[in-house]
Amino acid sequence: MLSLARKLWTEATSGGRPGTASIPRGMRVYALGDIHGRLDLLDQMLGQIQRDADQAPGLLKYLVFLGDYVDRGPDSRLVIERLSCGLPPAFGTVCLRGNHEDTMLGFLCDLREAAGWLTYGGDATLNSYGIPAPAPDAPPEHLQMAQQMLNAALPPHHRAFLTGLRHHLTIGDYHFVHAGVRPGVPLDCQRDQDRMWIREAFLTSRADHGKIIVHGHTIAPEPELRPNRIGIDTGAYATNRLTALVLEGTERRFLCTV
Repeated sequence: MLSLARKLWTEATSGGRPGTASIPRGMRVYALGDIHGRLDLLDQMLGQIQRDADQAPGLLKYLVFLGDYVDRGPDSRLVIERLSCGLPPAFGTVCLRGNHEDTMLGFLCDLREAAGWLTYGGDATLNSYGIPAPAPDAPPEHLQMAQQMLNAALPPHHRAFLTGLRHHLTIGDYHFVHAGVRPGVPLDCQRDQDRMWIREAFLTSRADHGKIIVHGHTIAPEPELRPNRIGIDTGAYATNRLTALVLEGTERRFLCTV
């Protein structure tokens, strides 16, 4: 595992600048990429993080989840359960909202979200709550029935978790979002829609955003380190590779499940 992490670091930094950005002294941050209903990988990663954290008992440790906890994989309900009330108590935790949580919340109150959500993995989320998933082009009454059933099946603490998700977080020289930021717009003036959904305008930009942006949302086979961003969505639901970025001082390294 450590040899793979070193390999990822070597390859990912080939196009980036030296790690001069830092987080405050005495702190270690573990940022996790998109989980997409893979409870098995989440639990593997939490075990790795716990073992890693045990080697530095004096540090203040944070878990930062970058969003997209639901859809595509088989265990969205159980992932939400773990994140909402089953995380290690010794860690500070911040969970950010991804576009999939945003669409799931939209579906709960607006059937116009149904086709898009079901097409891109919402059927797996419905199944995880014991609800038969209609086709994206099913008649409106079938979609409405699925909506009503999900509203009834969603535990109150799951709904509270989803509605309480943050859109961004800054620690030291790093700014954490799900998808990215709009180049040229100050970080405190970004639209939440961009934080959850943006792709090409952000991914192709070489602009200095004021902080190093840590994000998921866009799948790559390995972590992407660029002068202005670090992407850690390695497509866990399909590749079995869930990636975490570990930040301490000016150091950057990775943990991954395969």
